[in-house]
Amino acid sequence: MYIPAHFAAQPDAVEALFAAPGAANLITMTDGGLLATLLPFVYEPSAGEHGALHAHMARNNPQAATPATGEALAIIQGPDAYVSPSWYASKAEHGRVVPTWNYSTAHVYGQLVVHDDAGWLARHVRRLTDRHEESREHPWSVDDAPEKFISGQLRAIMGIELLITRIEAKEKQSQNRSAEDAAGVAAGLRAGGQEAAAATVERVRRG
Repeated sequence: MYIPAHFAAQPDAVEALFAAPGAANLITMTDGGLLATLLPFVYEPSAGEHGALHAHMARNNPQAATPATGEALAIIQGPDAYVSPSWYASKAEHGRVVPTWNYSTAHVYGQLVVHDDAGWLARHVRRLTDRHEESREHPWSVDDAPEKFISGQLRAIMGIELLITRIEAKEKQSQNRSAEDAAGVAAGLRAGGQEAAAATVERVRRG
């Protein structure tokens, strides 16, 4: 990934990307070419030297059954948004401004392990479900569904573990603009209902 020094993500930003409930694009190179699938994931810091991403995919997905060649890559995307030059204070000063795009992302490389164990899958699905349900007023639990039905659903998926070998992360959040321009970007994003993107610009500016 191309990462200018002023856009390099700090460790806390990478941790935030891992901690936020979301999905990642898993990309693998195979003898038949590139394969990719968008997968909800859970970060497991205790696995391997650098942690692991745990996910699952349909058993019928060719990516689950096709051996990966070399490293696999998971792309995690954080808040991103179009930035209008009209939000910059410097637009009124000299007009030498253009549109851009703010974003946070991590490219997570590692060795792919496929799990076909009912116990591993059951623990993973419960953990992933609880992660997304815990903030709801009436959270759904795996135990709310019939056991036989859940067993059948588990038989239809494969566990995916990406044992992390290296991470490249970038936050392009108006660091190359003045404080006044960055404040204008945050205000413009917030006015457009993009609270997460606005808050990220402010967090990065605070350092």
